[in-house]
Amino acid sequence: MNQKTMPKAVSGKRIAILFGVMLALAIGVYIGMAIYFRSHFLPSTRLNGISVSGMTQQEVEAMITEEIDRYELKLTTRGGKEERIRGVDISLKPEFADSVSGRIRGQNVFAWPAAFFSSQTFQEETVVSFDEDALNEAVNGLECMQKENQAEPKDAYCSAYSDAGYQIIPEEQGSKIKEKKLRKALKSAIQNLDPALSLEEENCYKKPKITAEDEDLNRLADTLNRYTGMELTYDLGEKTQVLDGSITHQWMQVDGTQVTIDEEAVAAYVDELASDHNTVFRGHTLKTSYGPTIRIVDGDYGWKVDKEGEKEQILKDIGAGESKKREIIYAQRAGSHGENDYGDTYVEINLTAQHLFFYKDGSLLVEADFVSGNLSKNYDTPTGIYGLTYKQKGATLRGENYASDVTYWMPFCNNVGMHDADWRSRFGGSIYKTSGSHGCINLPPSAAQKIFENIEEGDPVLVYTLAGSENPAVVAQDAAQVVNMINGIGEVSLESEPAIVAARKLYGFLSEAGQAKVANYDVLVAAEAQLAALKAQAAAQAPQ
Repeated sequence: MNQKTMPKAVSGKRIAILFGVMLALAIGVYIGMAIYFRSHFLPSTRLNGISVSGMTQQEVEAMITEEIDRYELKLTTRGGKEERIRGVDISLKPEFADSVSGRIRGQNVFAWPAAFFSSQTFQEETVVSFDEDALNEAVNGLECMQKENQAEPKDAYCSAYSDAGYQIIPEEQGSKIKEKKLRKALKSAIQNLDPALSLEEENCYKKPKITAEDEDLNRLADTLNRYTGMELTYDLGEKTQVLDGSITHQWMQVDGTQVTIDEEAVAAYVDELASDHNTVFRGHTLKTSYGPTIRIVDGDYGWKVDKEGEKEQILKDIGAGESKKREIIYAQRAGSHGENDYGDTYVEINLTAQHLFFYKDGSLLVEADFVSGNLSKNYDTPTGIYGLTYKQKGATLRGENYASDVTYWMPFCNNVGMHDADWRSRFGGSIYKTSGSHGCINLPPSAAQKIFENIEEGDPVLVYTLAGSENPAVVAQDAAQVVNMINGIGEVSLESEPAIVAARKLYGFLSEAGQAKVANYDVLVAAEAQLAALKAQAAAQAPQ
């Protein structure tokens, strides 16, 4: 049997009918779903955090009511401890009013297809209600709210000084509750029916104002550690003395985050330095070239700390924060930091023996007799230890009624110094007693030249007297002179007074050994007594 082919017109008509039917069905489904969503929530819809997609008002309200009936809020406190607030304890109940139905009515139901590809979230504060007084009571009963369980936070701070310097002590968070913040967070959580609330995450704890990361606090610690970490080593020759944080930390003054240095404390430390290391005006010990060791108490030679200069340098060193080794700042220096600060280069002048020694680096370079200040005219050469003031080649020394040209001038005590005296033919002995200088040390030109060429400004000059160091021949000669002067007094009269006074004066210039050689001393004493009687008699006879 032959099959007949369907006409093309018939086929096209059928397709059109099928398309129309399908379109009608689609429109029907679209309209039907739109009608459906007039009473149901659109897909991908959340209300107060709960999925209500495709649910009716009654279903949503029933679900919320059921959830509220068993609602419990878990609180997590700092440290991980948990506490709970139950809905039944605060009379939690739904308050729907028009909230759910109003949200359904407000939907664009004809846009339901798009809802499958996007979401919408609603928040209704009136979904639930609760008894605020009951909530306050529940909050007050929480363990974390009890006074004994709340500790105030503590700020981070800079520690006191220790061997490790200054450390930043971290803050302590404590457990002090911010009540307003907590109550607000609780209400929000309950209204949203949240199952849990972290007090930490909700910032319900009072925080420290200053943390270990605080820039000002770190700057403070850095400054303190820089200042006290500086180690200053004083070079004292064979010894050293260290100034470090164990002392300087006491000088730090902190005002907030600002650091200043107590300058008075620094000055007090420098005073101690001076007390320990100044040798000026403290007297000096010398083992003389004659053997005995003597104590020289006068003179201005020695180490002297520049207190103001040293204080300012310490402040600069601390401010720089760099360890260093240096000398103390001195206003006056000496030759050595050893037991004898004058070292091993010095001039030793024995006024008694009228003899000097010049030692250079411990070796005797010059030894010579000299003539010192005239005792009879009270031009005594000052004893003591002095630093050479300066040296000058070619000078004119001037005084009352004299001017002397010298080639080698080496002053050490004001206008008193050593110099050549080419006008003298003899040196040493007892010349100084009646024919000495105006106080200077008169030297043979060759000795003065040798000293001049080897001595430097500041080198020590030690001047002293030493009983028993006189030349025996000189002692005997001086004693003989006094004996002769006493013998020359003769019969005592008022005119004998100058001779008696001169004899007494020369006798006084003698050492003990010399005085012991004056065998006729009793004659001098008797002459003085006779002279006194004559003067008294003359005074009595004088007209009134």
